[in-house]
Amino acid sequence: MSTQQTVRQRADEVEGSDALRIDSDKASQLVDALNTDLASTFVLYHQLKKHHWNVEGAEFRDLHLFLGEAADEAEEFADELAERAQALGGVPVAGMDALTEQAAVEAEDEDVYDIRTSLENDMAMYGDIIESLRDHVELAENLGDPTTAHLLRENLIEVEEAAHHIEHYLEDDTLVNE
Repeated sequence: MSTQQTVRQRADEVEGSDALRIDSDKASQLVDALNTDLASTFVLYHQLKKHHWNVEGAEFRDLHLFLGEAADEAEEFADELAERAQALGGVPVAGMDALTEQAAVEAEDEDVYDIRTSLENDMAMYGDIIESLRDHVELAENLGDPTTAHLLRENLIEVEEAAHHIEHYLEDDTLVNE
């Protein structure tokens, strides 16, 4: 364990970026929004992995692969969010308590549920994240940061696509007999 005690930047401080020409007031609002999306994305990631590990039944293979890919996409998006927050002069949220506190979504508990319930919980979480991303795209545009708006918009497309796939999995048409 490191014995270094020098704090280079406090987690709640946002410096802004001279290079990106974004002052600390605007950067602070953007970093707060990015950290909310980052925390929510990590909560989603962990829930998707839980369902990936525990899925059973006739559709096991397809759902296992889908949930694994969806978790990978969430992890990739989280990295992009964190890097943008840092570029804007902020500190990406990282601690487990901070992630839970900052997230706009709430994780499912530790119990394992049937896959339909699990997917319904995932779709609800995706829906909350979609609403948050839409709000934050608008915030970034209003603050004159088209790059952050573009990053969020690109990922919103992937998040909406994953939610739509879950919606299809939840339809009542199936080859499985009762």
